[in-house]
Parts: sequence; structure tokens; C-alpha cells
Amino acid sequence: MQNRNKKTFKPLTALLIGVLLIGALIGVNRIDTTPKVKNIIFMIGDGMGIAQVTATQLAQGYEPLALERANYVGLQKTYSANSRVTDSAAAGSALSTGHKTNNGMIGVTPDSLPKTNILEHFEQAGKPTGIVVTYPVTNATPAAFVAHVPHRNMEDEIATYYLENEVDVVFGGGSRRFDQRADSVNLFAALSQKNYTIAKSLSEIAEVKSGNVIMLPTEGSMSSRLDGRDEYLPEATAKALEILTNNADGDGFFLMVESSMIDGYGHQNNIEGIIKETKDFDNAIEVAFDYADKHPGTLVVVTADHSTGGLTIVNGNRRFDLNDHLVDYAFTTGGHTGEMVPIFAYGTGAENFTGVFENTDLPRIMRRLMGFE
Repeated sequence: MQNRNKKTFKPLTALLIGVLLIGALIGVNRIDTTPKVKNIIFMIGDGMGIAQVTATQLAQGYEPLALERANYVGLQKTYSANSRVTDSAAAGSALSTGHKTNNGMIGVTPDSLPKTNILEHFEQAGKPTGIVVTYPVTNATPAAFVAHVPHRNMEDEIATYYLENEVDVVFGGGSRRFDQRADSVNLFAALSQKNYTIAKSLSEIAEVKSGNVIMLPTEGSMSSRLDGRDEYLPEATAKALEILTNNADGDGFFLMVESSMIDGYGHQNNIEGIIKETKDFDNAIEVAFDYADKHPGTLVVVTADHSTGGLTIVNGNRRFDLNDHLVDYAFTTGGHTGEMVPIFAYGTGAENFTGVFENTDLPRIMRRLMGFE
């Protein structure tokens, strides 16, 4: 009886072990074949709160915005180290470095210690990087991704960080900080010596497929959509992605895209300008989401640094018994406001951005997903 039991047990044991091993191997293969995050596209709507997004939805009759494709959505808190209402410098620094700082400070802690930002982590790993904006590239948000200075107004000094960091793709405004400087240094000449292509329009670089490119068509800010700007932001985003993809050669890249002028029109309490700039940003988001669909391993994170203007959408006729309700847009301030702002995440790793976050959490999650920490 004892021997019979042993003979019966051994085949069953072997069968169970075999099943477990096969399951383990399937599990390992499943993990190994899951795309990891390689590319990060970080998109910031300056001054874009929930109300700005809603106003844009209303303007197109609730036809879905591209950002509504985001399969994971969250909220982030915007306060700075010294104020419940942040400015773009402190918010941009939190979003780039993972550290809170005081309003006005760029890439440093309140005691002026520099902190490595997410773009620099990619640079240090030998991966290409890019910045696409509509304000000057030395303005607060893009500055927070390249520079470390005690005050956002130090734009001549901020410009030198583009030379130091060798960002592969730089599209925006603000050429005067490169060739009309108080110190008479011509940064374009210095960048040219580093094999940068220097351009004044996207058409000039239509045939450029790779390499380092800086394209600054205006001395200051670019014109707005309300003032007749063309489809620059989505086109610039697409061109930056083309160049970075070729530069990366499959090894991954980082791109920060800012829709800068939602904030400006928020300060002006100009609802038409807000809607046009938010829609333009949404068109750029569509480019990024489409790219993520075609390139597994791409994470797109869309958020804001803060909301601007205290925009409120109210009933325009004050009668709720009508079949259709007109709306009015009311503003409570010409400045920034302190409420949480949205996060829309798409692509590989997007599931890590659901919930309520500190703004400092976003770059820390990105670093973790990239294996930088």
C-alpha cells in the first residue's frame, strides 16, 4: 500500500510542478513583453483649469476634445512653498524638479539650492530632449526645465542654460535673449558652433529630420491664435517628435510642450482668447496621443501649472425651465487662483496618474518609470 501511494503521488506531483512552472514562465514572458516607458511627452497648459477646459467643450458643442481620450485622469495641488497661490516659476519648478519652491524662483529650493529637473535626468542618461512653447523660451515654465536661478526675471542668464544643457529641440519665442543681450554675447553663434540648426520658422526646417535645432521666430512672445497665429503648436509638436524620435533611435526622449497663452488671456479675462488657445493646445495633445498610439512605450501627461482668472461658467438667462441655456463667463480675478488643476494621462504608464497628487509628485513618478531613481 505504501509503495502504491508513492507511485501514484509522483506523477501528480510532477504534473503540478509542471503546471506551476508553465504558469510562472507565462507570467515572466508577460512581464518581459509589456512595453516600458521610454518616451515622455509632458504637456502644460499655462493657466488651464477645469473651467477653461469646460469652456472649450461648450464652444464646440460638446464635440469631444482630444484630451478626453485620456484613459486616466487625476488632480494636482498647485500651491508653492511660500504661497497658497502659485506663480508659473514655482509651479514649473515643482513640475520639473519634484521640489516646492518660492514664487519667482526657477529650479532651486527656497534656500537657492539647485535641483536636477526631469529634462536634465534625460540629458544625463544620454537621451534627447526638447521644449516647444509659444512664449519666450526663457519664460518661467520652459525656464524651469532648463535653468537654476533665484528669479524668473533673469532671462539673459536663463538663455545660457540652453547652451549648457544642449537641449536637442527648442521651439518658441524670445530670440532677443540670444542675440540682443546686455553682455553682447551672441548665443546663436555659440549654438551654431555646437552644430545647431538656427531657424526663424518651421518652414525653414521642413527638411531637417534629426540633429540639434533651435527655432525662435520672434524677439518676444509669438502672436496668439486670436491675433492670427497659424497652427504652430500642433505642427511644432509634430516636428519636435519627428526630430527627437530620430535622435533617440529607439532609446527614448523627453519633450515638454507648453500652451503659454491660455494664461495671458486669463489675466486679461478674455474668454475668446482662452478658448482659442485651449483648442490649439488640444490639437497639439491630439498629435501627442496619436504618436503614443503608434509608439508603444510613450507616456503623455497633460496638466496645468495653475488656473488663471477665476473663470466661472454661469447660466446666461437664469431660467432653468428652458430647453436650452445660454451661458455667461464670469471672472473673479485678473491673477492666478489656488484650486487644484486636472491631469490627463495617456499611453504607457498612464495608470500611475490617477488620484490626487502634489504637483511635485508628477516628475517623481516620471523618474521612477524611467528608472532614474
